[in-house]
Amino acid sequence: MKLRDEKKIGLALGGGAVLGAAHIGVLRSLEELEIPIHAIAGTSIGAFVAAFYAFGKNWEEIKKIAIELDWLDISKMSLSKFGLLSNEKICERTKEILGDVDFENAEIPLSMISCDISTGEKVILNKGDVANAVMASTCIPAVFVPVETDDRMLVDGGIIENVPVSSLKKMNLDVIIGVDLNAQHTYKTPNNILDVVLNTIDITLIHATKLQTKEADILITPDLSDFNLIDTDQVEDLIEKGYKDSLSVLKEALEP
Repeated sequence: MKLRDEKKIGLALGGGAVLGAAHIGVLRSLEELEIPIHAIAGTSIGAFVAAFYAFGKNWEEIKKIAIELDWLDISKMSLSKFGLLSNEKICERTKEILGDVDFENAEIPLSMISCDISTGEKVILNKGDVANAVMASTCIPAVFVPVETDDRMLVDGGIIENVPVSSLKKMNLDVIIGVDLNAQHTYKTPNNILDVVLNTIDITLIHATKLQTKEADILITPDLSDFNLIDTDQVEDLIEKGYKDSLSVLKEALEP
């Protein structure tokens, strides 16, 4: 499907831990090509990036946020029986940057995907506190303590819909652009327990995601085979790779 000026366009940003920095490169391509986004959805790290874009941060501002972010900034030890760590700090960091904002305040309609680990239900977060929703959508099961809200125990939405096309399908949009960070990703021998957990989740999801992303009109699948899921030193290279790989796809979509 081709992009036109009159089209209403939605953007679905998928999960992928540190690979999510590639989303910032996609945003750079969209801005350079003057492709407007009328609604945005995110899962896991995609929710983190989507939140800033929905509240008016451009790709360069989000790049600065990502470069300054460290694993220690978003996690702390937990004594809970439900997880080794807490990701409350990602909630705090989001609030530091955006303030105490609700979804209703967003410049671009925003939604995020989480999963109720008690029932297995997909939960679309599009109302109330944005920072708390980011914390829920990025809450890796068994690593982070589930986020308890509205009598639900919420965890990373990636385990149920890693590229959140479905929430955009409910809106009056003409074109949905999906960004799948894992489609071309290869897995290396784990070095620690976090590598094991992240690889397990991603390998489990890869086939389901292929089916889900068929609902996208345009699919961007940057080749991130040379990158791992947790090394934050890769951020600038990931942004550049996301930019280059998305630019060609989007340019083709703009052709008459």
